[in-house]
Amino acid sequence: MAAPLERALLSSGLVQLAVMALAALAVGGGVYVFAMPLLGGERKTAKRLESASMGSRKARSALQQQPLQMRKKQVQDTIRDLEAKQKAQQRISLRKKLMRAGLDISPRIYWILSAVIGLIGGVIVLFMGSPPWVALLATFALGVGLPRFFLKRLTAKRQAKFLHEFANAIDIIVRGIKSGLPLNDCLQIIASESPEPVRSEFIDLVEQQKVGMPLQRSFERMYDRMPLQEVSFFAIVVAIQAQTGGNLAEALSNLSQVLRDRYRLQAKVKSFSAEAKASAMILGSLPPLVMVFVYTFNPEYINLLFDEKLGNIMLMAAGIWMAFGIFVMRKMINFEY
Repeated sequence: MAAPLERALLSSGLVQLAVMALAALAVGGGVYVFAMPLLGGERKTAKRLESASMGSRKARSALQQQPLQMRKKQVQDTIRDLEAKQKAQQRISLRKKLMRAGLDISPRIYWILSAVIGLIGGVIVLFMGSPPWVALLATFALGVGLPRFFLKRLTAKRQAKFLHEFANAIDIIVRGIKSGLPLNDCLQIIASESPEPVRSEFIDLVEQQKVGMPLQRSFERMYDRMPLQEVSFFAIVVAIQAQTGGNLAEALSNLSQVLRDRYRLQAKVKSFSAEAKASAMILGSLPPLVMVFVYTFNPEYINLLFDEKLGNIMLMAAGIWMAFGIFVMRKMINFEY
């Protein structure tokens, strides 16, 4: 009797040591993932480069003549005002999110549809034999998370379509100004000839001009509906030209070339990171899929993870490690450009 008892105690001690080792490794991995970017020299290098670039800009600006300095000051003030207004609009309402996604529904209809989706999903999960708390979690996840996910996807898809045609719209303005047309007529041509969603955005812009809204304010509202850096560049160029004068066609031609270069660079980055993203998706989805398959075909084999305390600890440690792995893979494939 003593030998089996000693073996049981030894096995339980080994299990406890293994759990403690997993917890220590999880904590160590988390510290390494989150603390290394702070302790490394990347942030210091970025700050030194930023300070050096600011110093070089100041040295170059000191060599310019006084009229150019006054004009640059006006440009900087305009950019600063636009950035301050953009930062003041950080809080986004649901109505604005629906407008950015191109959905012509009210927030009330959105919440009703979300509640219906959540209730249907919760009832289906409950009828499948799951506990009530699991059905409640499924209701919350499907009613809150799923509609927001699709709303973000629709917004991103609409913004991608806008970027694909925005440079062509700027080229229309450039050709129209060079041929002698005023800016408002060029905007009307874009509103009538360009594909969606560029067409609808410029239709709103032209209608605001018809009721007497200032051009700078109209572009700010356009950026509010389509919050992209390219739209911000376009608004800044037109606002600066309206205040300081200059060749608008040349400025917009340069902006169009910059936008095309940015789009080309974005496509190149996507093509380079496509393999890494596919590998990350496969590696991240493989453990949950395997767990679902095992639970479907042999529930007794995997129920120990849910019924036993040690199994719960192992599931928690696995979840922590999965979160660390997904975070690291996301940092590896998230390129800044």
